Amino acid sequence: MHRILIVEDERDIADLIGFNLQRAGYEILKAHDGIDGTELALRERPDLILLDLMLPGRDGYAVFRELRRDPRTANTPVIMLTARAQTEDRIQGLEAGADDYLTKPFSPKELMLRVQAILKRVDAPPGPMDFCHGPFRFDKNSLKFYLDNEPAELTSTEFKLLLFLCERPGKAQDRNDLLRSVWGYSDATHSRTLDTHMKRLRQKLGPHGAWVETVRGIGYCVAKADA
Repeated sequence: MHRILIVEDERDIADLIGFNLQRAGYEILKAHDGIDGTELALRERPDLILLDLMLPGRDGYAVFRELRRDPRTANTPVIMLTARAQTEDRIQGLEAGADDYLTKPFSPKELMLRVQAILKRVDAPPGPMDFCHGPFRFDKNSLKFYLDNEPAELTSTEFKLLLFLCERPGKAQDRNDLLRSVWGYSDATHSRTLDTHMKRLRQKLGPHGAWVETVRGIGYCVAKADA
């Protein structure tokens, strides 16, 4: 049974989310401020965190940064919840490294679909834990990335995007396929933030950023290793 932590200061919303998750067979944990939410996440290490951004004590972005710094929760999937419906706010949440972002009010059905999509990816049978392509090496177990055998920092989203492309070298990958590979589905907001992720990824790769090619009208491609 998956355990899901709900960090939400509005108790009626937390109760509604918890009711729907429990009805679907999930075990739930709850916290109603940022400090308790951080401590509970680090202590209990849930399988997924639903994190409100407007929290007393410590806001959701501060909680998220702390969880990503701690090895116990560095790879724990997080869905951000907020009343801010502006596209720029959603993009900011996704670019911070959140696995998904939902604006209030949202339907319980939509929430459940997104929860299921993320947990399905988490539960996918592992393939080989180490994968190499050209100057890139991926440790799938720890989500560590190496560039020319030297450790390099990528966010979990950047890691997933580059790995997806490197496992399919020389083949143009459709934007929608890339979006579904990382977020489980595609929409206009995620499509916009995909380009930002790819731009930052290339910058982090330095001279090796040339391996990642834009395919106009389709999406992106990583060159073959013998190219």
